[in-house]
Amino acid sequence: MSKIAFIAPDKQLFLQGRRVIQELGLQGEVEIYLARLSRAVKLANKLESSCDVIVCRGGTARLITDSVSRIPLVEIPITGQDLAHAFYKSKKATGLENPKVAMLAFQNMKNDVEILADILGINLSIYPLDSVEDIPTYIEQLSSAETDIVIGGMKTTTLSLRKGFKAIPIESGNSAVRTALLEAKKISLGRKIEKERSQTVKALIDYSIQGIISINRNKKVEVFNHAAEHLLKLKRQEVLGKQIDAVMPFLPIKNCFGGEEHLGIIKKIKNKSLIFNIAPIRVEKDIIGAMITFQDITSIQEMEAKIRGEVLSRKFETRYTFSDILGHSKEICEAKRIGQTVSSVDATVLIFGESGTGKELFAQSIHAESLRKNGPFVAVNCAAIPPNLLESELFGYVEGAFTGATRKGKQGLFEMAHRGTIFLDEISEMDTYGQSRLLRVLQEKQVMRLGDNKYIPVDVRVIAATNKNLLKVVEKGEFREDLLYRLKVLTINIPPLRKRKSDIRYLAQHFLIYYTNLYQKKNIEITEKAYSQLTAYEWKGNVRELMHFIERLVVISKNNVVSDQDMKEQLNENGFETNYIGEEAETNNHLQSEKEQILLALTETHSNISQAAKLLGIDRSTLYRKLRNYEIEIKKAYK
Repeated sequence: MSKIAFIAPDKQLFLQGRRVIQELGLQGEVEIYLARLSRAVKLANKLESSCDVIVCRGGTARLITDSVSRIPLVEIPITGQDLAHAFYKSKKATGLENPKVAMLAFQNMKNDVEILADILGINLSIYPLDSVEDIPTYIEQLSSAETDIVIGGMKTTTLSLRKGFKAIPIESGNSAVRTALLEAKKISLGRKIEKERSQTVKALIDYSIQGIISINRNKKVEVFNHAAEHLLKLKRQEVLGKQIDAVMPFLPIKNCFGGEEHLGIIKKIKNKSLIFNIAPIRVEKDIIGAMITFQDITSIQEMEAKIRGEVLSRKFETRYTFSDILGHSKEICEAKRIGQTVSSVDATVLIFGESGTGKELFAQSIHAESLRKNGPFVAVNCAAIPPNLLESELFGYVEGAFTGATRKGKQGLFEMAHRGTIFLDEISEMDTYGQSRLLRVLQEKQVMRLGDNKYIPVDVRVIAATNKNLLKVVEKGEFREDLLYRLKVLTINIPPLRKRKSDIRYLAQHFLIYYTNLYQKKNIEITEKAYSQLTAYEWKGNVRELMHFIERLVVISKNNVVSDQDMKEQLNENGFETNYIGEEAETNNHLQSEKEQILLALTETHSNISQAAKLLGIDRSTLYRKLRNYEIEIKKAYK
């Protein structure tokens, strides 16, 4: 069924509307009806469930707006041109240069009409209408001595003619009808998108394996999905509309409305251990409700075991080789040469490089060309795993090792990397106890699971990486010196992009082609001066930052040619500042600037870590580390 209803209160507008609809090619989207006043209201009520928007005019539009609240209405405006035409016709009909005109109009029809009447030399009397019932009363009050002609809507002209007055209906021009239909089309499209989003969210909620409950600002339950029914053994019909305190009195809902979120609340309900998360729902600065999600802890553990099994069965395959490391500069070629050389031996490798230089690309490439290439490649970001979990992740645990441990225990990542390679990224972020455990594994080639009393032999090559000067970290007492020298058997220094500027153009061209094809954009050219801007820029986020910058350039570029001015504007936008810093160590001012940039990125992305990291041109783990360093606390809220 058509999603736009055009309700014409008179035949003239009906025919006019049909012509404009055909002219705009909207026959399949607009259904046209002839109805006015109370009949139009009844029709609008019938269309409420099947129609996105109504187009109407005058008093009929006013009545529909007052009576039908759940469907938007686009009113065909009475323009100054339409009123001028009506006044012109009144002069012509009366044969008078300055006729006395009585106008009966709703508020939405009489704006600025007095000024227009003065300009055209019309002696105008306006009778404002609050409802259709006012029309007969005003017609009865009209005096033929004071009124030469009446103008207004269809009912006004009909009653005036019966009373013996001359009458002219106010008609809308084609331009007004066209404008109203195009506006209605926009609203219809917007409502369609809104419905699609609503259905998507509904499907996500209905088919989620997590229990999901949503409450409004009055703490009444509005959403209670199937998983919530199953986990709590409650029927949705029994819960919807009730106070959440009556359903779950043990949850700290009151604090949530004060802006707090609560994560990891464990409660035993009907012989099931459930873990609850509660967060406020914010619209701008207002808290309009709260979202409660929960899950059976046992199912989490079983799912974790299943995922680990599937990942292990794929043997943690690598995706990159040295051919994927792009660049022709002598600096990157030398780093690749060293990497290819160390691939052939089975010693520990320590990779140094700033964020975004491609440390994991080198680690994967070394593994892919080593004798262990058919074994697993297991990558671990030491900064992304909390210290209290890192030990159990790396070395595994046995049944009963701690509260919440799975019944069968769990393999550690070192065991999963057996006969392959384990890549320990951001090794400098590992706590001192984890460092001592790692040192023993490197020395003894065996691991002991948490809670166990026996060792398990492992045949693993270790590749570690860091973006810090480990000697300085050792001096601060934050990293074991003996572990550093155990890791530092073979080293690779990946040059930052500012030290391989000759590669910037080559990399930019590669990313330009890739993202142009990915987003199906027309070919984009970058001028020589614009390339000079790219080369001069500092690129603190290195290749990753350049890659995301070119992606953004491809997506938002308005022209097929990027000039130096365009490039400068893009570099200045969204935190890309063209301040060409030297290669000295970071100053306190820079540290303050970096903290401010992180806070700004978090604000712009509503504390979404992935989006904030992308905006800053760094990876998630680096952002987490910087958040700890700057003592920035993240408070998430559903929006």
